[in-house]
Amino acid sequence: MAGGILPDRDIAQLSADGRIASERPFDADQIQPASLDLRLGAKAYRVRASFLPGRGNPVEAKLSRLSMHEIDLSGGAVLETGCVYIVPLQEALDLPPEIRAATNPKSSTGRLDIFTRVLSDGAQEFDKIPAGYRGPLFLEISPRTFPIVVRPGSRLTQIRFRTGDAQLLEAELSALHETERLTSATDANISGGGIALSIDLAGDQTGLVGYRGKRHTGVVDVDRRAALSMLDYWEPIRRGAVGELVLDPDEFYILVSKEAVHVPPAFAAEMTPFDPLVGEFRVHYAGFFDPGFGHSRAGGSGSRAVLEVRSHDVPFILEDGQIVGRLVYERMASLPDRLYGADLKSNYQAQGLKLSKHFI
Repeated sequence: MAGGILPDRDIAQLSADGRIASERPFDADQIQPASLDLRLGAKAYRVRASFLPGRGNPVEAKLSRLSMHEIDLSGGAVLETGCVYIVPLQEALDLPPEIRAATNPKSSTGRLDIFTRVLSDGAQEFDKIPAGYRGPLFLEISPRTFPIVVRPGSRLTQIRFRTGDAQLLEAELSALHETERLTSATDANISGGGIALSIDLAGDQTGLVGYRGKRHTGVVDVDRRAALSMLDYWEPIRRGAVGELVLDPDEFYILVSKEAVHVPPAFAAEMTPFDPLVGEFRVHYAGFFDPGFGHSRAGGSGSRAVLEVRSHDVPFILEDGQIVGRLVYERMASLPDRLYGADLKSNYQAQGLKLSKHFI
């Protein structure tokens, strides 16, 4: 069945119909062109380990057994690196039988190396909400590089609602690229239903190619913009003589794609998980690419994808131009009322290499 991603007006209608319940009214900017930000509730639970509830089991039942202690978030609380927390979210769902949902960290969440996943009652997978689901939502949070401060209403993740089969097939994506030029690459590498993105290690005019997160820093308040000095948290990385970068195991890097991309208003996009057969590292763009990302009608002229990169177990050499992921496009069910970018004063429109909004 043909389907699509529900746009902003349909998300608002789900709320009006009681399909999205919330402890308090939505924030003015909570609904995005093709997604809804989810807000933390009043309490966090430190747990011994990550878990899935499993078929037929509510999350609360597992929490009562695995929780080590309860944390009041009302005045703001620090979540430490290396720990796992579960936070009930303010939003709950009562989805119609034809609508399913998926969640993803917000862009700023990924750029802070905060590992997040959404759980629902009876879930056997993270971040996937089945059609017709009725019940609460919970967020697993594990800061990896920086300790963070959160409070009720902090927004670390977002949810998309889908009907039918929204993803473009390879032939459809190729046809869209012919008319819209989805990437700045001279030869677009389209296969497996996605457009290849490669890493830029040539850098800008100053030779800057990325950043590596520092250890043992101060806390990051996730709700405060432009409040922290970049050099207190990040080590700039300059271009090497041979266009390579050695990734140190378990270090966190912010890099950028060589290609600029854009998402036309009638579509949305998402980076597919990195193929582990290509190397012992993970590249993931946290967050969705909303309609209008990098698009001229929304104040963009192509935007590059910022990439969160981590090597596992062994050092790994990245080379300039190496393919690190694919951008998958999906249809919108209808055009959104507002586009990512100028309509929303979006943080990352027309971006190049860019840290999260918290740093100056």
